[in-house]
Amino acid sequence: MPLVRIPTPLRKYTQGQEEVSVAGTTVGEILTNLEGACPGIRERICDAEGRVRRFVNVFVADEDIRFLQNLETPVAERDEISIVPAIAGG
Repeated sequence: MPLVRIPTPLRKYTQGQEEVSVAGTTVGEILTNLEGACPGIRERICDAEGRVRRFVNVFVADEDIRFLQNLETPVAERDEISIVPAIAGG
């Protein structure tokens, strides 16, 4: 089952877990199933239209989904999905 790495700011939705195993064959399915297991987390990752928010990066096996097939990016059984909030500074 694919493994989702959860950033510290979102761990309150995963009861403190750093990683969550979630079923799914695409990033979109994974995020939907992650919401089922951890209510409230998807709206922190996706906007009202269901797209990944501008300030959130999602990687499958170290590849940014924005340069792949976005939410339709295929996910293999042993893939790791990383959710990385963008960091701004000055």
